[in-house]
Amino acid sequence: MSDPQDKKLKDLQMKTAVNQKLIETGERERLRELLRTRLIECGWKDQMKAYCKDIVKEKGVENVTVDDLVAEITPKGRALVPDAVKRELLQRIRTFLAQQTKI
Repeated sequence: MSDPQDKKLKDLQMKTAVNQKLIETGERERLRELLRTRLIECGWKDQMKAYCKDIVKEKGVENVTVDDLVAEITPKGRALVPDAVKRELLQRIRTFLAQQTKI
């Protein structure tokens, strides 16, 4: 039987290897650009900008650090990413991985 720690280690190693391959091939940057474009197209960027302004207005500009703002907006930002965008990126990653295993 496999130890849960072994699985965690294997998962981490796989994640690291995939990330390295994405970086080496330039695919990571292409995926980031695609994500950036899709988030702008769907209005996510504008929603998050408005949310940040509301937080700063509510707490006062002197009472908010960048770290505080990031910590507060991150959960909402992740939740607001449309499922279609997540699916598209996941499909692109799967396609990339499939192509890499053929090489």
